Amino acid sequence: MSNAARLRRDAESIWRAGVAAVDSKRLVADVVRNTGAELVICGHPIPLAKLNRLVVVGAGKAGAGMAAGFEQAAGAELVRERLNGWVNVPADCVGSLQSIHLHAARPAGINEPTEEGARGAKQILELVAGLGEKDVCVVLLSGGGSALLPAPVAAITLADKQQVTRMLMHAGATIDELNCVRKQLSLVKGGGLARATQAGLVMTLIISDVIGDPLDVIASGPTVADSSTAADALAILRKYAPNQGDVSLAVTAYLTRKAKESSQVKPIPSTVHHHVIGNNAIAVSAAAGRAAKLGYAVRSLGSANEGEAKIVGRELAEMCLAVRDEGSPLSAPACLLSGGEPVVHLAESDEPRTGGRNQEVAVAAIERLWDEGFSRMLLLSGGTDGEDGPTDAAGGIADADVLSAAQSAGLRPADFLAINNTYAFLAQTGGLLKTGPTHTNVMDLRVVLIGD
Repeated sequence: MSNAARLRRDAESIWRAGVAAVDSKRLVADVVRNTGAELVICGHPIPLAKLNRLVVVGAGKAGAGMAAGFEQAAGAELVRERLNGWVNVPADCVGSLQSIHLHAARPAGINEPTEEGARGAKQILELVAGLGEKDVCVVLLSGGGSALLPAPVAAITLADKQQVTRMLMHAGATIDELNCVRKQLSLVKGGGLARATQAGLVMTLIISDVIGDPLDVIASGPTVADSSTAADALAILRKYAPNQGDVSLAVTAYLTRKAKESSQVKPIPSTVHHHVIGNNAIAVSAAAGRAAKLGYAVRSLGSANEGEAKIVGRELAEMCLAVRDEGSPLSAPACLLSGGEPVVHLAESDEPRTGGRNQEVAVAAIERLWDEGFSRMLLLSGGTDGEDGPTDAAGGIADADVLSAAQSAGLRPADFLAINNTYAFLAQTGGLLKTGPTHTNVMDLRVVLIGD
């Protein structure tokens, strides 16, 4: 086996160990158990003798696994006799469960609100609205939940919301900024789901895809009080869409009117509880453990890495050189791990293009090491959900084989980076990381290896 092949095998093993540690089915099953007398959720006992209805709702890329884990842990009899539910998931995550309906709320790889998502959100709101004080509502949330659970306010259309969401994503808005606007235009986000039910207990289980695990940002906080305002949303729109016509007039008119109102929002009931059961730090820790077992000295850069994807790729390439050529900050064989989620700023172009932030990281690293070469080095950057932008890849790999293929074919990474067409570059050079849906989502995980 060549050195490059060995590094790629190890890198994928390390990355998959990180993803496996945040397997959504296992994460939920670990915090839910049925004792026969009680259903215990995150240490909260629910006497079965007093339980009337149990409803499970939610949205997210990890929704299918979370729902399956809940049914498994709750037990077949309880699930059959007292549970029903509805969870919005991507189309390629739909499967058959005993009592929880998995609804295809958007196509695979298209992270935007759809009519099917809105239909599912309506079903969820109607389901929780029928609950009373003897009922329990379990909410399963994970990354991607914002786009999968669209419920636009009456003043705007779904098309209006799609337009503003697409504009913000293409303009490079952060997840915090995107969710701020989404919440202000939604009936379900920003605590709307919690306010829609009279259930005696609401338990929200969360797999976080946001740095720092802020409850009000993950999936736009359907059961969390909204700390942002309509004025905040307007400021974000002015930042990314300064020209009139960039955003629907209905959106700006609604937000302007809302910003002037002084009416108090109904508070979130004290019967609503939140538990983060999985995040990027768990994935990074598991990846570090796997790397150590494979014989690598490990340095973690943590789970709070942001910035522009191209810059992240170049910086990691510089770190590769420092370890390989100078033994700094650690000696080879070495593994550097990086969690978090960079952004891509889309260039204006009429040319066909596709890619994602992880693919951009990989191609930027290739560009930086074009002359120095990738001998004894590899960089893998992948979305833990198995999706990277509107593509069928989880991310990209930069190594000696990819660099050699690019140079032989005369493919210059700068040309592809200039128009964000990184998928095409990696597809032609053998650098795509394809995993299919992983049924979890805790941002991205980057594995950098330097062999001895």
